Amino acid sequence: MMGPQMAYDRAITVFSPDGRLFQVEYAREAVKRGTTAVGIKAKNGVAILVDKRITSRLLEPQSVEKIFQIDDHIGAAASGLVADARILIDKGRVDAQINRVVYNESISVEALAKKVCDHMQSYTQFGGVRPYGTAILIAGINGDSISLFETDPSGTLLEYKATGIGEGKNTAIEVFEEQYREDLDLKEAILLGLEALYKVTEGKIDAQTIEVGIIESDVKLFKKLTSEDVKGYVQQIIDRHASEK
Repeated sequence: MMGPQMAYDRAITVFSPDGRLFQVEYAREAVKRGTTAVGIKAKNGVAILVDKRITSRLLEPQSVEKIFQIDDHIGAAASGLVADARILIDKGRVDAQINRVVYNESISVEALAKKVCDHMQSYTQFGGVRPYGTAILIAGINGDSISLFETDPSGTLLEYKATGIGEGKNTAIEVFEEQYREDLDLKEAILLGLEALYKVTEGKIDAQTIEVGIIESDVKLFKKLTSEDVKGYVQQIIDRHASEK
């Protein structure tokens, strides 16, 4: 005989008598098992960082992609089931290009994020599908507006000054609550993100497994930092903690 929870676990997402959607909760658990990604807004841009957590020395680090470009002015970082995230990123790219063709202008970061979340929400509502097991940070710049949005498997959309997703979310947010300032410049924002990842990894931070994407206010173009640039920033964090000992 099935227990009361089991009856609401099978095949489709339906409400349990106490108003819970177990399938969505399970998808959120998948995100919590994912590697940590963080995003930080600065006064002159926005940065997203991911710890890729390479588990084998045989793996080529550059083949593990968890930061993506959606449009010239929008980037994203994913945690959880990254295969699911790739589908959402591809949809976001199509939506961005449709906006250019139809309206002859780049899509706003908020509009893009809402389209992605609307799609994610639809997969919690219809039979024969499961929720996406991923959370995505969407960062971008439109005009003078710098944006950082977080999506989750339920389709919820929230905007943050700094936040994290994945297994180290709580630790990262503790660091941001304590150290975030609205007058941070982009370089300071990158260092703050690395400080959060340093705490999450308990000091086992490795430049080879860190991926960083930024958008600067003056150029408004998303780019990934080179491995040499990342190495320099990571070394600053390592040196900072070495001097504190």
